[in-house]
Amino acid sequence: MISTLWPYLALMLLIAGAFPALERRTGWKLFTVLPPIVLVYLSITALAVAGLWVISPEIKQAQGVLVSRGVPALLFLLMVNCDLRAIYRLGPRVLGVFVSTTFSLFVAFLAVFLLFRPWLAGKAWQPLAALSGSWVGGTANQIAVKEAIGMSDALLGMSLLTDALCYSAWVVVLFSIARLAPAFNRWTGAKNSGDVPQVAARATAPLHWDGVLLWLGSALAAALLSRQLADWLPASGVISATTWAILLATGFGLVVAHTPLARFPGASQLSSALLIVVVAVLASQSNFKGIASAPLYLLAGFCILAIHALVLVILAKVFHFDLYLCGIASLAHVGGVAATPVLAASYAKPLVPVGILLALLGYILGTGFGLLMATIMSALALPGP
Repeated sequence: MISTLWPYLALMLLIAGAFPALERRTGWKLFTVLPPIVLVYLSITALAVAGLWVISPEIKQAQGVLVSRGVPALLFLLMVNCDLRAIYRLGPRVLGVFVSTTFSLFVAFLAVFLLFRPWLAGKAWQPLAALSGSWVGGTANQIAVKEAIGMSDALLGMSLLTDALCYSAWVVVLFSIARLAPAFNRWTGAKNSGDVPQVAARATAPLHWDGVLLWLGSALAAALLSRQLADWLPASGVISATTWAILLATGFGLVVAHTPLARFPGASQLSSALLIVVVAVLASQSNFKGIASAPLYLLAGFCILAIHALVLVILAKVFHFDLYLCGIASLAHVGGVAATPVLAASYAKPLVPVGILLALLGYILGTGFGLLMATIMSALALPGP
């Protein structure tokens, strides 16, 4: 049984790196259903339930520091890869699809919350709020919302499982509808998305160890500064000091993204590593208590996707959006940067950079969207038992 810090950290890092390495080297179909980050979470949770380690004061203190400093540092690194000027140059048509997709998800989450409201009393709504952050941004936004609203680690497990399984099914749907594009475009009166001007992706230099150290130091400094400034800002029921720290770190990253520092390689790779480490640490604090509630959240997740699709189709008819851009914008929200370029390439290769930039825009807005949904849900939720 592990009771000291260094064996605990060694185990977290080994498991966090094992599943991504297996995905890259083996290509097992398992990873198309359960991404490495979800398998890391479930594996470490299972080990925690088995009692492989005890939460000693030393380990508990380390967990708190890693999460409270790691999440702002992670968001800072993610934002460094975002080029707001490139997103603006996409033009009103593509940005219109993105806004419509975001709106459709807002309608879907609100409608499903009201539909399932009797079963989401107390804090049971929180997994949906965290999920909304992920389905506009990504897992990092999901964790940021989780920390900001004080959601328990057990409820995070429900949100991650719903995210993984619903997302996997949605990817299959979006790949399958490609052949319907001509008929859909005639119905909406849309132009072919192949006419969208190709957006050049940001060039990156080879990764070197000095870039890793530079970005690690910058991210930790941004996290520290964010936490210190957050203590001076006003707090409320939803906007806490942690929320301010997350928002400030996001802003710092967006500022740095438009400076010469952004040309140094390493931010993307370091953010991927930091994300899965933070998830591993969160999993080590959790257990499977409440797993019987998983079917409820899975049903809610599929209902959200169904309403999202319906609203987006209606908006596509009204504003003459084509199927390719709707599919790419949808996956840019629900799937993020990892999956969107693959879908875009299967539709039309010139749309690959568009998909990447829309997914990055989702990262920018994901935390704010999740906090907005959390504010609405907390205000409308029924009292807990």
